[in-house]
Amino acid sequence: MAFQQQVNVEPALGVAGDFASMNPIANVLAGEGALVAGDGGLVVGVFGWVQADGRSVLNKPPSGSTAAPDGFVHRDLTGQITNFYDESSMVVPEGYMVSLYAAGDFFASASTAATRGQKIFASTTDGSISTGAAGATVAGYVETKFYAASTCAAGELVKISTWDHA
Repeated sequence: MAFQQQVNVEPALGVAGDFASMNPIANVLAGEGALVAGDGGLVVGVFGWVQADGRSVLNKPPSGSTAAPDGFVHRDLTGQITNFYDESSMVVPEGYMVSLYAAGDFFASASTAATRGQKIFASTTDGSISTGAAGATVAGYVETKFYAASTCAAGELVKISTWDHA
């Protein structure tokens, strides 16, 4: 583990996958304990798709599917540090329960700059987030029902929302 190099005066705004507001939230309906991390685990703070078995969730759509993601993977502290030398982890181990949200306000890391009101697109390879105009075509991404609720530069946290369409 690296030695701490700086101390911030203010706490961080949030962490990818955290709730960004107290607005209503809605889980993907699947039944008690029905959704679990699929093969190789599941990264939190990005989008997830329920796979063909109806149980496992991965950060990519089922084979041959071009559907929008089923929901956003919330950071509810189920990620575990399994490698002795790692400092942190955002991966839910394979087989562990997953919280997948169809609606709400969350913090996410955007690969592109975002302006309030833009649509959120999910990568079909890893569930990561990009922004663009509603109805636009973004190569390797699929449009979601989420909108950017704040502005950010590429690589920074953005608030994404199903409620705030600015």
